[in-house]
Amino acid sequence: MRSHTPILFEPTRSWGSTRQPRLLWTVSRGLLSRVLLGMMVVAWSWVLVLSGALPEFRESAPGIAVAHAVRDEPWSIHIVRVERSQPRLRFFPSLAFHDRIGLNPLSDQVALFPKSLGVPVAAINGDFYAIENDPMPGDPRGLFIQQGVLVSAPIGRDCLWFDGSGKPHIDTVRPRFTVRVGESVPQEFGINEDFDGSRPVVLTQAASTAIESDPPSGWILSRDGSHPGPPLKAAQRLRAIVRGAVTHHRAPLEPDCWILRAGPELQHHLRPGAPVILETRTEPSLEGAVSAIGGGPALVDLGQPTGKSAARSSERHPRSAFGWNERHCFLVVVDGRQAGLSVGMTLAELSEFLVELGCQEAINLDGGGSTELILDGQVLNSPCYGRERATATSLLVIRVPEVRPETPTVQPSP
Repeated sequence: MRSHTPILFEPTRSWGSTRQPRLLWTVSRGLLSRVLLGMMVVAWSWVLVLSGALPEFRESAPGIAVAHAVRDEPWSIHIVRVERSQPRLRFFPSLAFHDRIGLNPLSDQVALFPKSLGVPVAAINGDFYAIENDPMPGDPRGLFIQQGVLVSAPIGRDCLWFDGSGKPHIDTVRPRFTVRVGESVPQEFGINEDFDGSRPVVLTQAASTAIESDPPSGWILSRDGSHPGPPLKAAQRLRAIVRGAVTHHRAPLEPDCWILRAGPELQHHLRPGAPVILETRTEPSLEGAVSAIGGGPALVDLGQPTGKSAARSSERHPRSAFGWNERHCFLVVVDGRQAGLSVGMTLAELSEFLVELGCQEAINLDGGGSTELILDGQVLNSPCYGRERATATSLLVIRVPEVRPETPTVQPSP
């Protein structure tokens, strides 16, 4: 921006003559003109910057638009924009095998989505996860809720969740999960994660594929029939009974059954018929959450960068993010680690871009080799490994089936 030299003048000793006010008016008018001209130049320069920087969207389907922004860092940024006013467009978190934990490329996760629930339009990679060499590959690191059912517990970091109306929220969610067997003292427990003996773990149907090769261990729990509803959801007090010890993993768990793996503190309480109480409270409460996916940290809040950091946040890497304002939601990926194409962004740079894009709120998702964005079955970006990476979770944009009102049956007149 051009700097302007201020006009300086000596104050007069007397204000009685007519020449001195005229001189003051002339000088003041010149100063005002230069200030106004400077403001116009600055405003016009910002118009030029923004018109060249902001991506141009093209509509690909009703309510869906796509853009590709190229910057001279170099940066290659792909964006899918979703109209929030479209009632048939919904966000749906998916596991590697739809509702089973594991590792699977994003395109396969899209292909596995049940057509009875809708048609996937777009998809972005999701939360951080346990990799191939971990005891339970594909275990989401943070919160995961699918159709109201808890799959993975929060870990006290920022996560993204959607309420019954489809409205997105970002919160730092902390688990307050406890299990009590018989007269035991309540203990904190985890969900669908590796059991290392440090605390009890409850395994649900979602883990049935991941534990197939495990030696049989734990106890089978079943609902005691005291109340209906999803098998395990947030903000729930669930009563169950111990059915018996696990003998094999050959068949998936029944919908109303779980496996409890526990250490010596609970072992002498675990016997067939023993009552079990599972509490799944969180802070803040997720009672209204229909779906959720982890990630973090939050990048934008009330239209401003949060300044939050994480491991390697000051380094440039491929990045993925989800953001929104009153009119749109945005799926954003930045390619990286590819000289000549895109070097990647720091979290601060990504935050600034999301603000520029118009996001009022935004959250970081897993990045690096997992960074990927799909639209209409086609991968838009350039994954840094030159191929899709098998990942654990994704966030899908689904066009749900149209609900047509039933035609009343006309009874023939007698």
